[in-house]
Amino acid sequence: MPSLSSFADPRTYHVLSYGTLLGSTIFQSFIGGVVAFKALPRPQFSTLQQAIFPIFFSMQTALPVVLALTYPGEKAAGIGSLLRTNEGFGGLLAEQNRWSVMVPVATMFVTSLANLVAVGPATTRVMRERKHQETRDGKKSYDAAPHSKEMQRLNRSFSRLHGASSLLNVAGLLAMVWYGVTLSERL
Repeated sequence: MPSLSSFADPRTYHVLSYGTLLGSTIFQSFIGGVVAFKALPRPQFSTLQQAIFPIFFSMQTALPVVLALTYPGEKAAGIGSLLRTNEGFGGLLAEQNRWSVMVPVATMFVTSLANLVAVGPATTRVMRERKHQETRDGKKSYDAAPHSKEMQRLNRSFSRLHGASSLLNVAGLLAMVWYGVTLSERL
């Protein structure tokens, strides 16, 4: 049975943060989003995603910071040693950790931050513009062609932004998996 001293060990928070980050990303990307798209009418799906994404991207941005601050480092040399080296944020910057730790954690952070502050808000703005254009055109953005030139422009813009957001999300997810493989060796 684990002791209460586990709550004082940064490794506990590191593992919980990593599990939360990876699990929520996999769930939102491959289960929750897909099921919601299939189960809800498009306007309700859009409303749901607009409410979820800021929270999701905020969490995806904050958790790599927690990972950096709670990085467990490596076990110190010596049989049975309880000491660890290169712990915390400084451990990310250690020469031997640049590719296995710093690059994936930084990739997770940067891709999520880009979705949080740039791509996500731009996508939401285009979605709102499309909704206004639907009113002007008397036709939904996803109805069969033909569409007005403005709706065509907005649809292209939405597709590009959605693709960029998806690409950022996949890059972050790959970095999470890459980091997880190296994490299992360190604990």
